[in-house]
Amino acid sequence: MSVEATITEKLQKLWDLQLIDSQLDEIQILKGELPMEVADLEDEIAGLETRCKKLGASVKEVEQEIAQMQSMAKDAENNIKRYQKQLDDVKNNREYEALTKEIELANLDIQLAEKKVRDAKGKLDAQKDSLAIAEAKKEAKQKDLDAKKVELQGIIEKTESEENKLRNKSNKGRQGIEDRLLKAYDKTRRTYRNGLAVVTVERNSCGGCFNNVPPQVQLEIGLHKKIIACEHCGRILVDQSIVNPGATIEA
Repeated sequence: MSVEATITEKLQKLWDLQLIDSQLDEIQILKGELPMEVADLEDEIAGLETRCKKLGASVKEVEQEIAQMQSMAKDAENNIKRYQKQLDDVKNNREYEALTKEIELANLDIQLAEKKVRDAKGKLDAQKDSLAIAEAKKEAKQKDLDAKKVELQGIIEKTESEENKLRNKSNKGRQGIEDRLLKAYDKTRRTYRNGLAVVTVERNSCGGCFNNVPPQVQLEIGLHKKIIACEHCGRILVDQSIVNPGATIEA
């Protein structure tokens, strides 16, 4: 049957864990916003690639439309030439009027096709401009991404070994702490940007929020009768007997 750890032992384990996790936090600070920036750039580039594909498909579609209209105009021109030759062989007014009507309709087809071609070319130019802008933006974002990846990889290579050691120590340190305390510890770390969940009392103040810690509370902290949290920020408070050279975990 295992013997429950004393309050002093619990505080020591929590403090040691905080020391290790704070070193891990420093590595994350070194990386800065790079991991998030890399992920954001990758998402943005993926979006631009989709846009470029859609614009490229639209450009081809309009080009095909223009080719069809030009083909229709060419067919109409050939028909006009054929009708004009047939005019030389007409035998009566009815044939002449019928051919003349066909020529008029063919000319109208040519005018309509030319108008559609002009409109389509205007649309095509706009889409080509949009495509060029999107491709240029994607290229610029890709260069930015490549640079940030190189920078991040350099930091990872320098810190990976140390980070792995610290993570292993953190996991090992957590094993000796009861779940209730770990949950409170993790919740407090997530609450504050500096990740401090266990702090010392310095100059009669909480080492986390710097609010005053009353003398009676300081006395209770030093007695190690129970785990005491700052009434202002909720961080666990430890005294200088916990913070000693032996508590520092060698890397």
